[in-house]
Amino acid sequence: MKGKALSEGTGKNLVAVLLGHNVGPMADQLKGRTHKVIHIEDAKLENYNSEAYQKVLGNLVQQEKPLLLLIGHTAFGMDLAPSLATQIDSPIATDCIDVMVEPSQIKAMRQVYGGKLNVEIRLKPADQYIVTIRPASFSVEDYTLAGEIVTVASPLTEEIASKKFLEYVEAAAGEVDITQADILVSVGRGIKEQDNIPIVQELADSMGAALSCSRPVVDKKWLPKERQVGTSGKTVKPKLYIAIGISGAFQHVAGMKAAGTIIAINKDPKAPIFNSAHYGIVGDLFKIVPVLKEKAKEAFA
Repeated sequence: MKGKALSEGTGKNLVAVLLGHNVGPMADQLKGRTHKVIHIEDAKLENYNSEAYQKVLGNLVQQEKPLLLLIGHTAFGMDLAPSLATQIDSPIATDCIDVMVEPSQIKAMRQVYGGKLNVEIRLKPADQYIVTIRPASFSVEDYTLAGEIVTVASPLTEEIASKKFLEYVEAAAGEVDITQADILVSVGRGIKEQDNIPIVQELADSMGAALSCSRPVVDKKWLPKERQVGTSGKTVKPKLYIAIGISGAFQHVAGMKAAGTIIAINKDPKAPIFNSAHYGIVGDLFKIVPVLKEKAKEAFA
């Protein structure tokens, strides 16, 4: 959605670049979301290789001369973007949560001090820029563009000798992907002990929500790591986030502050979580949560 907004603001086309092998079906999906999909098909691109991807993208950027190249701030993006920026002599901003295009300048928003502050940075004037975007920074909205697919020949004429893909080693899948949930009920150290977790789980179940938590709950091994929200866990952006017994350390808030609506329940009226919440309830969670559960059963029935 952000790409579309930037395109409309600058009057430039939104172009997606798809590198890979046998990824034609994905190109078909992307064309309805962009003005153009540049599809580069090559068996050497089937698995990520920074040297191969940099060569292909560097060659493409020199041909297309885009104003702004957006790359996800993922493990691959963090590996690729800085070296690509050096190759094409482009200003770069990494791990951004927003980007703005002005007539003569690109600005970006980054978080500093572990998410305590948002800072606006201005990139020096240039013909093209690279910005890496933190996952879940923007909302997903439906729209349609009459895009086309343009197939471009791969510039890779020989094997990449310096780096070789071996295998993917994936972490064991958890029961729930909290990054995909529309509603999250999150629990913190205020739950006191593991035996009390079902109280909050029942509330989540009554709302069709996923259960997540803050770091202290994971440190005590009351819930698995894949349920943790925060800078050392996962960044989430649900429509509704209910924080129960969570004090609101900045590391946790950094992972959920972009939620559509935030409701906090804490017995301490000075808890930092209330600074981020749209609605707050000061009180004993063991008295409040059962009432909310019954109300949720009626509302979500």
